Amino acid sequence: MKRDLKSRLIGILLLLFLGLLLFTPLGFYLRVYANRILSRNPVPVEERQQQVLEDYDWSLRTLDGEAYDFEDCKGKLTFINFWATWCPPCIAEMPSLEKLYDDYGKEVNFLFVARDREERVEAFLKKNGYNLPVYYERGLVPSQIYYGGLPTTFIISSEGRIVLSTRGSANWDGEGTRNLLDSLLTRSPPP
Repeated sequence: MKRDLKSRLIGILLLLFLGLLLFTPLGFYLRVYANRILSRNPVPVEERQQQVLEDYDWSLRTLDGEAYDFEDCKGKLTFINFWATWCPPCIAEMPSLEKLYDDYGKEVNFLFVARDREERVEAFLKKNGYNLPVYYERGLVPSQIYYGGLPTTFIISSEGRIVLSTRGSANWDGEGTRNLLDSLLTRSPPP
C-alpha cells in the first residue's frame, strides 16, 4: 500500500515537473539555455554536394515595412536565418548571430527572416538590444532554401552556391563560421 502511494506521488511530481518545463516561461528559458549548451558548430556542405541557387524570385518586407527583393542578393555573399521568438533554439543562437552580424554586417548580406508576429519580434529585439536586419516573407520561399523547421540557416556564396545549410541551434560565433565567411569574402566583392 505504501509502495503504491509512493509510486503515485512520484508520478504526480514527475507530471508537475514536466508541466513546468513544457508550459511555463521558466520551461521556455530552460530549453533556451539547454539549446545554448548543446549548440554545435555549423558544418559547410561538401563542395561536390553544393547546389546552385537558381530561383531568386522572392519578395520580403523589412521591419520598417519597406519592400525588399531577394533578387538584390544575387552576386553577393548572403546569410539567411529563419527564426521566431517562440522557438527556444532560435533564441538560444541569437547572441552568437548578433556577434557575427556585428563583425560581418558590412561585408555579408544578412537576412533574418522572422516567422512570427511583428509586435513580438519588435519587442524581442528591443528587449535584448539586438540590431539585426529582420525581414518578413511576402511570397513563397525559393524551394532550394525552404525548410519548415526553425531555426534554419543558409549561407549562399556570391556565385549562388549553397555552401551551408543548417537546421537547429548552432554557435555562429565560432572559428569555423568565421573562417568560412573569410574564405568566401576573399573570392567575392562585398554587398
